[in-house]
Amino acid sequence: MKAETGVIHGRFQVLHNDHLKYLLAGKELCEHLVVGITNPDPMLSREEETDHHRSSPQANPLTYYERYTLIRAALEEAGIKPNEYSIVPLPVNMPERYQYYVPMDALFFLTIYDDWGRQKLTYFQSLGLKTHVLWEVALDKKGISAIDVRNLMISGKPWEHLVPKSVSALLKRWDILDKLKTF
Repeated sequence: MKAETGVIHGRFQVLHNDHLKYLLAGKELCEHLVVGITNPDPMLSREEETDHHRSSPQANPLTYYERYTLIRAALEEAGIKPNEYSIVPLPVNMPERYQYYVPMDALFFLTIYDDWGRQKLTYFQSLGLKTHVLWEVALDKKGISAIDVRNLMISGKPWEHLVPKSVSALLKRWDILDKLKTF
């Protein structure tokens, strides 16, 4: 049986095909999917012991609005109707703030690849949230990484096949490559 509302989260720096797979897996299990964009701005990001890199400016080159637009475009390209999802900021490593951004009675989805994934599960459980791990695999089996996509873009190598077509079009239109080179 599907949950009425599910919450899923990620930085989406940049949104790639495995991110879309993750989002669609969450949507399959709920009527309405709330997509929380983590590290929405530097003031709503904290350094994590389990992954120091996640909060650095180099790991967060895209704005909240750019990521919001990429997610919306990818979900609509995948056939998800706009009334079936919402996109909100979610300071994932500030559990005391979740109540201001997402419905706390929703089912919280996540994947686990490493200690950071286990830390997020601990955050959710500390609040008594209902959780569902979509999958847990070793980091070396994760698949596409946004840092790899960004590095391919910077090095001038093919990257378009790693992202939805709508995402590729937006990144090119916005000249994101120029922005990435400044980090």
